[in-house]
Amino acid sequence: MLKIPPTLTPFAVVVFASLGGSALFAQDRYSLKVPDGLAFAEFKGYEDWQTIAVSQAGEVMAAILGNPAMIEAYRAGFPGNGKPVPDGAKMAKIHWKTATSAEAPAPTTVPGALKDIDFMVKDSTRFRDSGGWGYAQFNYDPATDRFMPEGTGAACGAACHTLVQAKDYVFTAYPRR
Repeated sequence: MLKIPPTLTPFAVVVFASLGGSALFAQDRYSLKVPDGLAFAEFKGYEDWQTIAVSQAGEVMAAILGNPAMIEAYRAGFPGNGKPVPDGAKMAKIHWKTATSAEAPAPTTVPGALKDIDFMVKDSTRFRDSGGWGYAQFNYDPATDRFMPEGTGAACGAACHTLVQAKDYVFTAYPRR
């Protein structure tokens, strides 16, 4: 239970309560976990990973990032070399709603509000039943500045990824640079 100091004015109490105490109780996204699945913490540092590609589907755009093991697999010729992605490779896909730039001189579509972040990790022992990949999605709510786990486990993304089973379950190509 939160103890309010007696020196706190009634006005300050109302302001604090109306803010939901958010300044003192910011979410630690690294404590989140998909039920029976991956934890956000397993992808700590994803913000600094290299860009694999970008994509857009309707009103949502995405940046697809890879950790060093994933980037090395692409540079070694994946998927054309016929080798699977090595264990330890990770990908993050950050989705934003599209927006139009207010500053660009020509109509330019840019990332708007954050929508969600999806993760994949290759671990052929841990995720034997889903092609060696574990999946997680964390939806973002801008009104509360909080993430919420989506799905029921690390295999929640496996069904749609079977479409690219011949490419070790990876949709994203590594375009020429």
